[in-house]
Amino acid sequence: MKFIPLIEYTRGDLSEIVHSGAIAVVNAQGLLLRNAGDAQALSFTRSTIKPFQALPFLQGGGLKHFGFDQKQTALLCASHNGEDMHVAQVDEMLRKVGQPTKALLCGCHVPLRFSYGGLGAPEGLQFDERHNNCSGKHTGFLGYCVQHGHSLSNYLAPEHPLQQAIFKSVMQATKADTTQLIAGTDGCSAPNYAMPLHNLAYGFARLASGEADSELGESFSILRDAFVAHPEMISGTARNDLAFTQAGRGDWITKIGADGVQVIASISRREAIAIKMISGNMPALYAAAVIAMDQVGWLDAQQREALKAWAPQPLLNVRGIQTGEIRAVFTL
Repeated sequence: MKFIPLIEYTRGDLSEIVHSGAIAVVNAQGLLLRNAGDAQALSFTRSTIKPFQALPFLQGGGLKHFGFDQKQTALLCASHNGEDMHVAQVDEMLRKVGQPTKALLCGCHVPLRFSYGGLGAPEGLQFDERHNNCSGKHTGFLGYCVQHGHSLSNYLAPEHPLQQAIFKSVMQATKADTTQLIAGTDGCSAPNYAMPLHNLAYGFARLASGEADSELGESFSILRDAFVAHPEMISGTARNDLAFTQAGRGDWITKIGADGVQVIASISRREAIAIKMISGNMPALYAAAVIAMDQVGWLDAQQREALKAWAPQPLLNVRGIQTGEIRAVFTL
């Protein structure tokens, strides 16, 4: 089976909800170390692909050309909350590339700092494309086009030179070939690709290895260091990526993708764990991620405590009475 039960929700002693998925643990040499379900299962990468989408900008000298600092480098890979700290950086990035907010083709949505908590936007809140969780990535897209003289009006078209360069970078980073990639369109309207979980994990293991990777070492080490130094830019307050990176104490980089995708990489081990929860349920995904890290030996007692809120736990009703539990049902 490609996808197997990973997390179940119980009521009393009965399994009530089952979330299936697949997990691949891969090292920087491309060796599959452990798995649950089919490591070759195809999954759209969603926002986990962002560091690979940033590669053409980095390899073309975009950081130096526009003077992007490390926080702004992190925002190239972010799915941010649209908090003031994020919008301020996007403003500065747009100023550096000489483009207005409306040049961003990512669209506009309620900032994630509200929608992630199931909240509506406060009455009277003004928000625009800068608040889109992908606005940092799109500003990098604009920068690449400005630097290289490409059209700005259609930079998301698959045939655009930028997207062609990104497609090549995705293959270069993950070692997926054209027969393993399935094209689609992401929520921010950018081209996105489905690939085997094995390849997604492999790309992140190489990213974590940084300078140890001879092919993309400089770009990977720059992106990796930005992930570690500024996880608040990658996601934001009360978000999973921030909590996981902080718990890693400088050893982990992590990236969430919409609808049940996450990759966590260990710098010291040069390994990565890629997970797809086929239901798209994010709490189940977080629980699976904590258990997967524990099963491969990444967690100490302090890290287990730091990640307790994201791990499998009792289910309580509104009166605080335990009705069941969230529990892992897989072994890597």
